[in-house]
Amino acid sequence: MRYPKKISRKPARFEDIKQEERPLKQLKVSSSLEENLRILKASFKNCNDVIFREFEIGLGRIPAAVIYVDGLVNRLILDNQILKSLMLQAPVFDLNGGEEHVVGACLLSRIKERGLTAGEVKESEELQELANAILSGDVAFFVDGIALALIIGARGWASRNVGEPETESLVRGPREGFTETLRINTALLRRRMKSPDLKMEALQIGTRTKNDVVLAYVDGLVNQEVLQETKRRLQTIEIDGVLESGYIEQLIEDSFLSPFPQMQYTERPDKVIAALLEGRIAIILDGTPFVLIVPATFPQFFQSPEDYYERWIIGSFTRALRIVASYIATFMPAIYIAAVSYHPGLIPTKLLLAIAASREGVPFPPIVEAVMMELSFELFREAGARLPKPIGQTIGIVGGIIIGDAAVSANLASPIMIIVVSVTAIASFTIPAYNLAIGFRLIRFPLMVAAAVLGLYGVMLGFIIINIHMVTMKTFGVSYLSPIVPYQTRDWKDLILRGPLRALLTRPVITGPQDSTRQANRKEKGW
Repeated sequence: MRYPKKISRKPARFEDIKQEERPLKQLKVSSSLEENLRILKASFKNCNDVIFREFEIGLGRIPAAVIYVDGLVNRLILDNQILKSLMLQAPVFDLNGGEEHVVGACLLSRIKERGLTAGEVKESEELQELANAILSGDVAFFVDGIALALIIGARGWASRNVGEPETESLVRGPREGFTETLRINTALLRRRMKSPDLKMEALQIGTRTKNDVVLAYVDGLVNQEVLQETKRRLQTIEIDGVLESGYIEQLIEDSFLSPFPQMQYTERPDKVIAALLEGRIAIILDGTPFVLIVPATFPQFFQSPEDYYERWIIGSFTRALRIVASYIATFMPAIYIAAVSYHPGLIPTKLLLAIAASREGVPFPPIVEAVMMELSFELFREAGARLPKPIGQTIGIVGGIIIGDAAVSANLASPIMIIVVSVTAIASFTIPAYNLAIGFRLIRFPLMVAAAVLGLYGVMLGFIIINIHMVTMKTFGVSYLSPIVPYQTRDWKDLILRGPLRALLTRPVITGPQDSTRQANRKEKGW
């Protein structure tokens, strides 16, 4: 029996691989325009949206070419500030000894200085960098005889206009929200902070998608240790692509098993600026209107920008109301189950008789009744969120009124349970952070089971376990329960109650800002 010859697995030598078949990251820009175009055409094979436009510059008829992606570039910049400028309005470039005889890198510099009217231009000799720029919406410009190329900023594609953020509406406050375009979002921040200390460092994440990410912070305020840690975590991400900032959040958070969010996200530029002024860091991803803020502590999720836009008494009242509502949203069904099942003596007699009368005919114990109604409500809420707005509102009304009434009539649930579930749901809506409200919704179910098994002891045991978990959590080196644990007296001015603005003289200690002074003491000004 004859066996086939073994196929040689020896890797081919780099010199033996054809030029156009080599990886782009190993290639430099050639002085031959034809060779550059051949390599890039091989790399962008079957990419019909990538346009190769060859032309001649000025009277000297210097061969050149631009490469761009149709739909990602601003056609006005491409036509008027690149092609028209070079083909019709640049007659001085003459390789054959015209009015000004320039060659090589000098010619490219002369083109940058006198030929192109586009604002953003930089040189590159890496073909991989040029290919990434083309796919990001820039224009790559090659000239025959020059082993350098230009990357011309001409990004411009159809995008959504700046509008009011739908997930964070306020009664009083700006009506602008982030969009899916990175440059619009950075411009919204820059417009609110006209300072060179506002730094925006760019990097790319995604081995295939090459998503642009901007790290925004205020130099002189940000904690350098937290900044370096954030950079390190972002640079260690190796994934095909990040489609939303939620990818980044999950990849760099400290505890992926915790139900509590460890980063804050927002659509509001004013909220990001407020965080930057406290020494925090913003992570802006191209393609999503949700910007991440780190480090984020638990009390921060109860704060709303409106707390600071209204007078301190109103802001303090609404914030305290949200904190109370969070306890109702988490513990009310469990306490009801425990009180009805194990501790009826804690309920006033008249109320106990009313509860007993309302439960007459209901064949299920309180835990089954509560879980059934909570799951039904979660189904209505999920269906309402996925459907178009008009239909979603209809589903909510139908689910809340008609089906709830039908469940009571059919003795599947008691009226008092409908009230408990409704109050719990309304309380959860008052929490400004949607991701924190979801965490409370998840915790509610094991607490109900603990209450059904151990009564109030089970509820207290659950409360203790939640507190132990939160005390041990850290986010980017900062304690999650700061400034409660560790205790920071100075930061309590803006914790449960929001103190008067004139009393908030310093930035939060927990973020470790380099400059802790937020405003001057008004007493020193004489009033």
